[in-house]
Amino acid sequence: MAPSNYTSALIVGAGEGLSAALARVLHKEGLAVALAARDTAKLAPLCAETGALAFVCDAQNDRDVEQLFADVDRAQGAPDVVIYNASARARGPFIELVPDAVQRSLQVTAFGAFLVARQAAARMVPKRHGAILFTGASASVKGYAQSAPFAMGKFAVRGLAQSLARELSPQGIHVAHFVIDGGIRAAGRSDDPAHPDALLDPQAIADAYLAILRQPRSAWSWELELRPWVERF
Repeated sequence: MAPSNYTSALIVGAGEGLSAALARVLHKEGLAVALAARDTAKLAPLCAETGALAFVCDAQNDRDVEQLFADVDRAQGAPDVVIYNASARARGPFIELVPDAVQRSLQVTAFGAFLVARQAAARMVPKRHGAILFTGASASVKGYAQSAPFAMGKFAVRGLAQSLARELSPQGIHVAHFVIDGGIRAAGRSDDPAHPDALLDPQAIADAYLAILRQPRSAWSWELELRPWVERF
């Protein structure tokens, strides 16, 4: 049975790893799944596996996001679960950072989250039902050296999630932010045999998202930190 009567999910910034694990777990729960990415060709195998629909979208573009939601509305109904996974990075010594690259990082990571959440909330508030989930990172709470733009963007997403949780929870919308504090296991990135389970398993993360969706509204979480047992914090 779908958690809390959710029927349709949209994952923005979809790709391999966590997004794929989320698509599989939501499909298994009976939700219709839509995937949005700038490059949808890479999503073909996942769509074939889960029956998900893929849509081209640049999350930092207001018109793209508006069109995305209109297309999903027509294809499978307004999504009542929306997950924002998109982000971009600009790395390097602070005084060597290129302003255009920093601006793009903030546009994709933070402004895109705002655009997607705005469209999601517009559909959920009248129904007083829905969930908006944001994927964060270690950088959501810790600004690392030579990674200022990523910290700026992820701190902003966390602030957005907290603000929305306070505003929208009383209107029946479950808003949650996930601090993924550690590396995620992926193709070409496996655990060191000397340190098993030192990377987060995408399926385990997806299961945690599902657990949040299953929470009764008398005991909602707005934030969840996930990290491997060996990760320092």
